Amino acid sequence: MVLTTGCGGAGSDAAPAKPSTGTSAGAGSGSGGGAVGEGDFDTVFKTEERFKQALPDPASMAGWTPRNAGAEIEQEPTPAQSCGADGDWYCARIARGEANFEAVGEEAQFDLTAFADKKAAQDACQKEKSWSAKYTKAEVPPVPGAESHAFYRNGGGLDGLYLTMCLGTVVAEVLLEGEGSSLDPATAHSLAQVFVPRIQKAAAAS
Repeated sequence: MVLTTGCGGAGSDAAPAKPSTGTSAGAGSGSGGGAVGEGDFDTVFKTEERFKQALPDPASMAGWTPRNAGAEIEQEPTPAQSCGADGDWYCARIARGEANFEAVGEEAQFDLTAFADKKAAQDACQKEKSWSAKYTKAEVPPVPGAESHAFYRNGGGLDGLYLTMCLGTVVAEVLLEGEGSSLDPATAHSLAQVFVPRIQKAAAAS
């Protein structure tokens, strides 16, 4: 299903930093973020409305051009016990949503992967962290309200900075991507500070 990113959603948030121009940060490295603040909730994200509230919309992304947004609810999700220890970290997901924006030749993608409960989400987080450990770490500060880590990855001729955040029953990701992009860790951090509060508000909504 396709979401229409309007000015509603989970409320107005501070506008994120716009991407800067310059040399690629792909060679940079540093420590990933740790747990900061409270990101605990039991809410299960399994409706289009819940994803619409959680994903950034044009009103919260001033300076960025919206491209597309959507959510897919799994009709027959794979039980967590059927997912192998080394399988895809998102194997047991029950739903997934994304919203994409662009500015100054750089793309920003917000991914939200939902699970049936906190344990399944925590297991997915551990699998993802183990999987991504082979890549160069990115110096993105800890994100308030979530356990986070970040890394650089190149694919299809494009450089990417991936920031993964674990909170409650979901795994949230911010991806900056572009050919010759600066991939500024500060931009990824500011985007995460828009994303996480929206997720928390969506989780708290009745």
